[in-house]
Amino acid sequence: MSVGAAVRRVRAYGGQFLLLAVLTLVVTLLISGVPRLVNRLAEQGLRAQLNSEPAARRDLSYTTSIEPATSRRTAMGDAAERFDALAAEMPPPVRSAVTERWYSVETAAARVVGPDLAARNLLVDMSLRAMPDIQGASTLVEGAWPSETYVPDRPIEVALDVDVARKLNLRAGSQLRIGNTDDKGRLISGAPLAVTGLFRPVDRANGIWDGLPQLLRIIEPQGDGQPFVIVGVVAQSPLNKRAAEGWPIQSNWRYRLGVDRIDARELDQIIDGLQVMQRNRPAGITLTQGADVPLRAFAAQIDAVRTLLAVIAAGVLATLAGLIVLAASLATRRRRSEFALLRARGGGATAGARRSLAESVLVVPIAAVLGWWLGTLFPGAPDPTTPYVIGVAVLVTLALPLATLAVPAGGAGRRDLIRVRPSARRLTVEVSLLLLAGLAAVLLRRRGLTLGEVDPLLVSVPVLLAVAAAVLALRAYPWPLLLVSRLAARTRGSVAFLGTARAGRAAVAAPLVVVVLAIGTAAFCAVVAAGVDASRERAAAQIVPADAVIRGERFAPDTIDELGRLPGVRAVTRVLFEDDERFASDEAGTDAFIEQTDVLLVDGSGLDTVARQSQVDVSVPAALRTAGPGPGPLPAIVSPAVAADLAKAGLDDSAFIVVQGQRYEFRVAGTADGFPMLAANTSRFVILPWQALPTRTTTPVPTSLLIAGDSLDAEALRVAGDQGQERYQRGGTVTGRERLIGVTVDTRADVRRDLGQGGANGVLAFGFVAGAAGGTVLGLLAIAFTVLAGARARGQVLSRLRTLGLSRRQWRGLLLVELTPLVAVSVLTGALVGAVLPLLLNPVLGLSAFTSGVPVRVAFEPSLVAAVLALGAVALGFAVAVEALNNRRLRLGEVLRLGEES
Repeated sequence: MSVGAAVRRVRAYGGQFLLLAVLTLVVTLLISGVPRLVNRLAEQGLRAQLNSEPAARRDLSYTTSIEPATSRRTAMGDAAERFDALAAEMPPPVRSAVTERWYSVETAAARVVGPDLAARNLLVDMSLRAMPDIQGASTLVEGAWPSETYVPDRPIEVALDVDVARKLNLRAGSQLRIGNTDDKGRLISGAPLAVTGLFRPVDRANGIWDGLPQLLRIIEPQGDGQPFVIVGVVAQSPLNKRAAEGWPIQSNWRYRLGVDRIDARELDQIIDGLQVMQRNRPAGITLTQGADVPLRAFAAQIDAVRTLLAVIAAGVLATLAGLIVLAASLATRRRRSEFALLRARGGGATAGARRSLAESVLVVPIAAVLGWWLGTLFPGAPDPTTPYVIGVAVLVTLALPLATLAVPAGGAGRRDLIRVRPSARRLTVEVSLLLLAGLAAVLLRRRGLTLGEVDPLLVSVPVLLAVAAAVLALRAYPWPLLLVSRLAARTRGSVAFLGTARAGRAAVAAPLVVVVLAIGTAAFCAVVAAGVDASRERAAAQIVPADAVIRGERFAPDTIDELGRLPGVRAVTRVLFEDDERFASDEAGTDAFIEQTDVLLVDGSGLDTVARQSQVDVSVPAALRTAGPGPGPLPAIVSPAVAADLAKAGLDDSAFIVVQGQRYEFRVAGTADGFPMLAANTSRFVILPWQALPTRTTTPVPTSLLIAGDSLDAEALRVAGDQGQERYQRGGTVTGRERLIGVTVDTRADVRRDLGQGGANGVLAFGFVAGAAGGTVLGLLAIAFTVLAGARARGQVLSRLRTLGLSRRQWRGLLLVELTPLVAVSVLTGALVGAVLPLLLNPVLGLSAFTSGVPVRVAFEPSLVAAVLALGAVALGFAVAVEALNNRRLRLGEVLRLGEES
């Protein structure tokens, strides 16, 4: 068998081999390129998430306690030695991600006094910090840097940030004393200190300034009679001397993880490395880090989306595999007479297969290599997909020879008849397939999916279920058409009868399975995407059950009225939240020995009003909404865990809980798994009705305010909230306590937008869009194969009917009647599979990582019906167009004369 002969046959059947090559190219392109694109989107999402966090969140900070130095080395020398040692002890994935690092040694904050401070009656504490490279990160504005040469009896030289110095009335040349104070705050011992220079940072975003306490800002007094706290820069030699004299010091080593050094594919290694560092930190040193929080959140998202992509990819690749089988079968059927003639001339049983193999080898490997190469052009880091590409090339190369072996040795029998009783072989295969699909579904629900990993059997469950559904559809497909055909036989005209009769006898097993796979994948993506979107709406309503929420510490009572006067505000209600409160069994405060819980105090009717005016779907229990002042315990809504603990302790009818220092009696009026304003993973809470609280001398103070309104100005809400906190503080309630921090304002629209952006949402959106679009396109292509598979037989029938007087209009009607049941049953079965699959897979996909922990719910979508109808119409129009084009190419008169078969 010469290569030239194989080349001539490839040219003679160029269309068929071109189709096979294109399908091979698409498969290898997807296998090679899509992982790169997913990795690229994941990297972009990780960069965006990390950049949205404060840079200091990525710091790994080692700190010693403040105590006199015990090492024989100098303080700075010991810190420098440990600086390198701590980096060397980091796990390799963490160490490789570190891009910047700093270390410093500083003294404990001590009182400083001097004429310039006394002029403004300022009470100031200062700590002295020595840090290498600080001069390179700043510009000297006034004076000089502290001298590195230690001179006995000279004042300690210190440099200050220019803005800090001016706010405290200090300048270059200011003379101060630093030391300890007595109980009345008077300096009892001190050393002279001189401000020698003022500096300004070259870049305030430089990580060198993020050490705590910060060099560039003044720490405000925490209460009445408390000092301002600042940090001054000193040279290394003077600090070493002070440490040797017994001054308490603290060393700090900071290592910053670079955004560009963290690989989204290695998050688990980095997170595990951070855990190892936390467990194995040196004695006497505290490790503070917050990098694992955003990394864990992103890892949860990327694991969920990779599992989802595996499910979608299984459906798409299975569809492509079915199309390749259809293409090989169609090509073999068109050449059936050639292979029969080859056998008649003395060829062996495998002669046709060898001929097909030689032809495939000339086409498929080249297409596979081209698809792999095009995939490498996609942006993103590569995955080890080369073995899969080779495997696909081998399997597709063998597809045509195997299809040739399946061709009957004798003449072709009629393929337009459906047996009433299927063969034992076919029945065994179909029953086995149904049992396998059911077993896989049971295993999936029992074992679940390991997020981020691919279990071939369990990920293939959607494919198995789609094939099983197609088999059932094939079994049910002929019977309704048989009934319709009998009814049509009693009517005038032949179009309806002939069309339904031919549709009922059509052999559409393999094409129908492929169409169901494709449409099922597309519908699955659409339904899950709609479920995620609806769940994000619920999550936003859970976080902000109004148009906006102001969160602070405590607000003055008149803040609600002030907010009500702002433009666009329609309603305001108060909320109080306290965490980790203890239960008491009686009014005296006897500990009930029940685990601590969160407490939420809400005005039930006010919350209901705000939610309705904000058009938020929040259900306020009647026990909270209708409660009013009166004797007896307050009706409370509690979590199931709290209800179980109270029932076990016999306190479900009467228990006590503390709210802002006041003890309130309550009874369990109902349970709920969650409640607005609480995190989705909160498992212990008690909700009390504010409007039903008994009158006390001290009334609760709200910590949050919910607002309903139109076109709300977030900045105006923030200002009003800050002023409310200031009025509360001026009332004297928090005198001597820590100063209240500024409020935060969140709108529901902003929360909803944040839930849909950032993180791995780009990968999730890509999966949904690619799966829906790819499934739809491949479904139309499968329908085209279905039409082409029976095109020649229909051409013969049409030619004979045209000679009997069938008009062109009747021919179009006949074609429409014959193709409509096929398209309808395939599209509807696929849509049904796509709508049912999310109900099975949703609990194991972990998509709550994209909805702030709120469980994703999938339900019937009315829009899916319209989409299915539209897709069915498009598919039917496409099928008719393919048939018309094919008939025009075949020249139906020649088909009849030549007697070509299907």
